[in-house]
Amino acid sequence: MLRLTLILALVGHILCGICDCLLSYTPNGRIDLTCIKDSEKMRKEFEHMPLSYPLTSVVLGTFAILAFSFGYLGLSRWMYGQAPMNGIIMLIASMVFIVPIVSHHIICGFVEWFYVKMERTDEAGKAVLTFQKQTISTMVVGYLGLLAFAVTLLVTIACGKTELPWWTCFINTLPLFIVMAPTKIPAKGNVAGALMFAGLLILLW
Repeated sequence: MLRLTLILALVGHILCGICDCLLSYTPNGRIDLTCIKDSEKMRKEFEHMPLSYPLTSVVLGTFAILAFSFGYLGLSRWMYGQAPMNGIIMLIASMVFIVPIVSHHIICGFVEWFYVKMERTDEAGKAVLTFQKQTISTMVVGYLGLLAFAVTLLVTIACGKTELPWWTCFINTLPLFIVMAPTKIPAKGNVAGALMFAGLLILLW
């Protein structure tokens, strides 16, 4: 059962990474996110954004998050058998991460869809940015949950409380993301998540 949940998480993070790219790229290339400070630049950056990109991202991303949620819950259950208290912490952290992050992903997709659908006017830009700022708590709470999950997993393995060797603690979203942060790799969070679940799948096979 654990293997199946890890596979689902791996596939889910890959699909979610694709969804992130659909929000970050147009057929003309990567969107410069600093453009939101200038309405004219923002209008130009999204000039060639197809409505199908954010719409596909919202729908596919929702199911992708559902898929990788099984991995987080599966790891929490596995950890409960190794270190019960840490497993409970990871379970709670998983839910704090998963539930708000679904909302955040949908909001990001809708914001882009409505902006393009409303012909990228100044009024549309102000409206969607205001909406995103007022719902930013979904992102903050979600990523705090992910951080708590990753730190608990890392510390528990590093302290030798599981069947895994101590160095396995580095096969973790947090250190993997830190390593990738300075690079131009897209969808870094999902790439880090996919690598973590791929590594753990091999080790726990």
